[in-house]
Amino acid sequence: MSNVIIALDFPTMEVVESFLDKFSGETLFVKIGMELYYQTGPEIVRAVKSRGHKIFLDLKLHDIPNTVERTMRGLSALGVDMTNVHAAGGIEMMKAAKRGLGEGPQLIAVTQLTSTTEEAMHHEQLIDASLNESVINYAKITQEAGLEGVVCSPLEAGMIRDNTSDVFLRVTPGVRLASAKADDQKRITTPKRAKEIGSTHIVVGRPITASDDPVRAYHDIVREWEEA
Repeated sequence: MSNVIIALDFPTMEVVESFLDKFSGETLFVKIGMELYYQTGPEIVRAVKSRGHKIFLDLKLHDIPNTVERTMRGLSALGVDMTNVHAAGGIEMMKAAKRGLGEGPQLIAVTQLTSTTEEAMHHEQLIDASLNESVINYAKITQEAGLEGVVCSPLEAGMIRDNTSDVFLRVTPGVRLASAKADDQKRITTPKRAKEIGSTHIVVGRPITASDDPVRAYHDIVREWEEA
């Protein structure tokens, strides 16, 4: 199975099932995010798992440790393969999330969203450090909390690897072929370049899901990723 994760950013289960039908006979790694999960509930996870696909449940939990731990316990029962929290919730929250999730599923943390610019971070989050310093700090405390890796920009994957370890996951959205438009993400690159920099997984949404030929688009991205 490829480490190219397809973001199922759709509004309903019916649209998801229609999309997955196009990939008959293939086992995919897919991301279920907030839009889809909040519209359909846990049944979407069960439906996609029943097709044999691997799931990254992208809910970005950020709350007090006790609430996050209990929530993760429920998500673990759904059989998710990967899920996440916000590193900004702190080490104790991340440790609680890991306890709740238990062994098996991979738990990663969001550093800074790929839509965040350094200017926005300074003025809106009141973080005085540089964007890179903030991301590295979040990655380090995520590793200290015992999580398997982070979500980050592909442009940051190399420096995170250098400040953590080779086995620490760097799951990177903001990846698309050179011919695709950037949409609302600021810090983006191609599959080939993402792997060269240090991504271990890439998450791709609209360049696949909005394509006239999603299967071909997916395989084009997988081919570039695997040949890098």
